[in-house]
Amino acid sequence: MPRFVAMLLALVIPASLVDADPPGKLLDLSNWKLTLPIDADDSGGADEIVSPKLETFVDPRYFFVNEKGDGIVFRAHCGGATTRGSKFPRSELREMTDRGREDADWSTAGETLHTMTMRVAITKTPAKKKHVVCAQIHDAQDDLIMIRLEGTKLFVERNAMETVMLDRKYQLGTPFDLKIQAGGGRVKVWYEEELKLDWQVSRSGCYFKAGCYTQSNPSKGDAEDSHGEVVIYRLQVQEM
Repeated sequence: MPRFVAMLLALVIPASLVDADPPGKLLDLSNWKLTLPIDADDSGGADEIVSPKLETFVDPRYFFVNEKGDGIVFRAHCGGATTRGSKFPRSELREMTDRGREDADWSTAGETLHTMTMRVAITKTPAKKKHVVCAQIHDAQDDLIMIRLEGTKLFVERNAMETVMLDRKYQLGTPFDLKIQAGGGRVKVWYEEELKLDWQVSRSGCYFKAGCYTQSNPSKGDAEDSHGEVVIYRLQVQEM
């Protein structure tokens, strides 16, 4: 990350966050892996934090507890490092198993129901391209579904298929309850306890993702320090 971008981001960090508790005090992060929008080790890709380190990890720029102490802030700036195959930065959790030792890897066609429930708010979008993703199911090749905000339109994006609207007039900072369930050959999405999507689909190599996946970069007209931001208040994954 360019040094001047890091300096600009540092200027907006409230002093109260410097010595705050880590996000692992608020949510159980033992079965997640975090991807950050930085490349501190110069590996050529975004850095990852895995358990058990993740359970005590905090970064006051990209991954920290909010000032109220009731939510985890995920922030990714448009000039940030990206993962292989992506053009956009993220501060995002990836589902794991065995207390973070193994990647989660399941099929929507299996009998097991995989359910992710969360209370979340999208709090900021980049200035030019106002697009942010806060949750996903990813399969072995690509995203299967994404919960995506574009301007004020919050919707379920399905790769190469019709989108499903959740809220046409979403206001930044408004918390909402979200449930995503996969299994038995179907993927379902509930928004504010209302079933919005019931889709027959079979995919393998699947896993949940949650956090801030900023859908812009400087080539889209956004400044390097312009960023997306998401706050997660509750997050749980269950298998039944």
